[in-house]
Amino acid sequence: MSQPNQNIPVTKSFLPPMEDYTALVQRAFDKGWLTNRGELVRELEAALRNHLGVSNVLLMNNGTVPLQIALKLLGRGGEIITTPFSYVATTASIVWEGCTPVFVDIDPQYLTIDEKLIEAAITPRTTCIMATHVFGNPCNTEAIADIAARHGLHVIYDAAHCFGVRYLGKSIFDHGDISTCSFHATKLFHTGEGGAAFCPHEELRHRVYYSHNFGHHGALEFYGLGINGKMSELQAAMGLAVLPHMEVILASRSRATAFYREQLTGTELQMLAIRPGTDWNHSYFPVVFPDEASLLRAEARLKANNILPRRYFYPSLNNLPYVQSPAMPVSDDVSRRVLCLPLFAGITEEEQSKIISVVNAY
Repeated sequence: MSQPNQNIPVTKSFLPPMEDYTALVQRAFDKGWLTNRGELVRELEAALRNHLGVSNVLLMNNGTVPLQIALKLLGRGGEIITTPFSYVATTASIVWEGCTPVFVDIDPQYLTIDEKLIEAAITPRTTCIMATHVFGNPCNTEAIADIAARHGLHVIYDAAHCFGVRYLGKSIFDHGDISTCSFHATKLFHTGEGGAAFCPHEELRHRVYYSHNFGHHGALEFYGLGINGKMSELQAAMGLAVLPHMEVILASRSRATAFYREQLTGTELQMLAIRPGTDWNHSYFPVVFPDEASLLRAEARLKANNILPRRYFYPSLNNLPYVQSPAMPVSDDVSRRVLCLPLFAGITEEEQSKIISVVNAY
């Protein structure tokens, strides 16, 4: 329960029992091994393979480095068809790796890239499609895979929000050539700071692996170019301490999203439509207001009541100062009207009722 005048943030990091975390850190201290793929990193990878039902997972030091490695290996300086409705890291990674983002507008219902518009954006310079599963809501991966196969393109998924999501009967991380995930402290599963890459193809997985470890082939030889993307033992210790609590975390978030859906009565509020075939993870609770003025009124009233929502994602990424793009009418419009309400494990109905009363009065 929040105390009077205590802020209700848009999210809170789940903190495991301190004694569980320190016991794991103690193992690293006892070994004298704090990084370079120690036993805690390898133990967490094995635990995540089992928990997620995937064949492989490569832990990294944050959620952006896997995107950069994927683009370095598959983008090859070309054009990357991508979504304008995502966190800035998606577009920034493309530009950082010397590639050119080519934006395709979004589906107004699911808020993911509109697969029907992709083929019209393909040129001889296109090398990849890089799409975001928005708020844990999957893209139309079957249609995108078909387009990529017909045009000889690679598919990278920014699945930062997607821990635990299953789509069409399998882990969301099994779709595409490379999927990435964020384990930032704000995510429902986290390692404080961290991320991972998932790759179903063995040869490509090998390239991703050596790329995150300076290109090393043993101590004295090198497979190729690489950077330092390795996760530390201290980060892995946090992940190992958080993972046993995932059932409780997901149950709490599921109850909270159900309560929002039941109690928010504004008939003009649009809530996220989850794509059929999805086992969702309740990662965020966005609401889309009828216009930006309504959003700004609600946001101001929420903040006046010590409630801290987030305009996420805003602005539409085609408006970033370092890209050149035509307008994206749907993304431009939605980004001005979308607001993420507080959602975290342990949020109470009392806290949510306070939020809901303000939003319903917008």
